[in-house]
Amino acid sequence: MGYWPLWRLRPAALVYVIVVQLVAVSLVFAVILTTAPPTSETLHRFGLLAFTAGVVIVGTSLSIQLRDEVRRDPWTIHICYLVTGMLTLPPNLLVLLLLGPALHGVLGVRGESYRWMFVTAATVSATFVARAVVGWHEPQWNPLLLIAGSATLLLLRAAIVAVGLRLRRPRADRAEILGDPIDVLLGIVAAALGLLLAVAMELHPASALLAAPPMALLDMAGQLPQWRRSAQRDGKTGLVNAVHWDKLARAELGRASSRKQRAAILLLDLDHFKRVNDELGHLAGDAALSSMALMLRGSVRKGDLVGRFGGEEFVVLLPDADIPAASEIAHRIRSSTASLSVPARDTRGVHRELDGLTVSIGVAATERVGYELEDLLVAADAALLAAKAGGRNAVSLA
Repeated sequence: MGYWPLWRLRPAALVYVIVVQLVAVSLVFAVILTTAPPTSETLHRFGLLAFTAGVVIVGTSLSIQLRDEVRRDPWTIHICYLVTGMLTLPPNLLVLLLLGPALHGVLGVRGESYRWMFVTAATVSATFVARAVVGWHEPQWNPLLLIAGSATLLLLRAAIVAVGLRLRRPRADRAEILGDPIDVLLGIVAAALGLLLAVAMELHPASALLAAPPMALLDMAGQLPQWRRSAQRDGKTGLVNAVHWDKLARAELGRASSRKQRAAILLLDLDHFKRVNDELGHLAGDAALSSMALMLRGSVRKGDLVGRFGGEEFVVLLPDADIPAASEIAHRIRSSTASLSVPARDTRGVHRELDGLTVSIGVAATERVGYELEDLLVAADAALLAAKAGGRNAVSLA
């Protein structure tokens, strides 16, 4: 249990995650114990709605798998059918409908299972609060209440998740906490589709089957942020990849030049990293790279641009930083790297604590080199080689 990613969370984040899950479980048991058994009519509605959502999720998942792409959580489908269920089903069948997000997490097994459990718990709590807004025993088909209930589900779920992400990574930028702007739009569309489906099912329950095509289109649109991030992010560390970092760095240096502001670049290379791969295996090496990336995000300032160049090399652009400021950040990174202790498994599957990592860093600043990215990288690389030649675990200035 000591190696579970959950226990490596910050204390505040750990407590928050556990409390959110306990609240969700308590709500589920309370609903099951206090709600009357469903009628055959409501069971029929539930079956049609669950069947439609299930077919869409499985169909789009197979489509994405055949294209060898990463499956993003089909949360837009979940929002759609939960809004519909919130208005057309009794609370105990709404509990069964909430198994959808949970089962998706189980079927799509991930390295950190506590994440989908936490998001599912947030969805559960938000759905029950939204149901209370529209009417717990009998939903009121008042336009203002319908909008309020849908907005409650979306906003409360987003708020619970956002607080958890902020506690987990206090230095994360707004995009990482709140998601892409397109996610907000897709959430609104999903809630609106759920409302329309609820109206249609009130007229005829079999109308649920007609919702499959628009739900599938909505789910495919929900993959757009995933596809864009896949093209911009390094798969092992989650950092900006070299191509996208280059684009962002050039734009930032252009702004700095026009405003006569200083900037600096750090080029980092983990020392003797090949030994880690050779002695413990590539999985241990990947764990070290991921921990290094997490440490870098926490060691730089908000607005600094961290990227992975490939292998064991990382790069950081520091806007509005002179040589002393860049040197201070570089030394902080060097010290933090030496303090890392990375849980990993060796080639025999034995748990190991990987420590003793060191890093060499080359620093180049616009006040000495200018604003051309190529010139800064060449200067930083020369400084990095000097740090390596000087014995490693060092910072060298261009």
